[in-house]
Amino acid sequence: MEKMDVNIIELLEYLQDLVENSAKVPITGKVVLDKKEVIDVIEQIVHYLPDQFKKAQWVVNERERILQEANVELETARKETAELMRKNIENHDYVKEAKVRSQEIIAQAQREAKSIRLGARDYADEILSDLDKQVEIKKEALMNELKASVETFAQGLDGTLQNIGGTIKENIKELRSMK
Repeated sequence: MEKMDVNIIELLEYLQDLVENSAKVPITGKVVLDKKEVIDVIEQIVHYLPDQFKKAQWVVNERERILQEANVELETARKETAELMRKNIENHDYVKEAKVRSQEIIAQAQREAKSIRLGARDYADEILSDLDKQVEIKKEALMNELKASVETFAQGLDGTLQNIGGTIKENIKELRSMK
């Protein structure tokens, strides 16, 4: 499981590097990306994510299977208890023992079902929380880089426009001084 998390993170970092290091389109702040390469990275990420969800689904399916087995065992125990009660109705100790045994089986099945249900929920929650944190971290880093790039571009553009404005003013002054 940990290896797949690393692969997804590495792919997201690669995608971020690809965006950061791509050729920039002047003035617009946009970049030119290799569509095939970006789609390939996205497909790899999409390929890895289902494995995480498959693992969570397996845990849920396994829980359901164990619950079904516990229900079958419970039903078998109930039938055995009913048969035992019919055969030995006059023997009070057998009836009492059967009730205790059936209650133990029910309690055990309920404990196992609860444990499996909580384990599956916690596992799925942990995977999704980790994925959410990683996406949030990468988004924040990407936004900071984007803000820094836009700010740098805006400062450069402002300086260029001020130089152009100064040149135009000088030209106007020179034209007015001509006689």
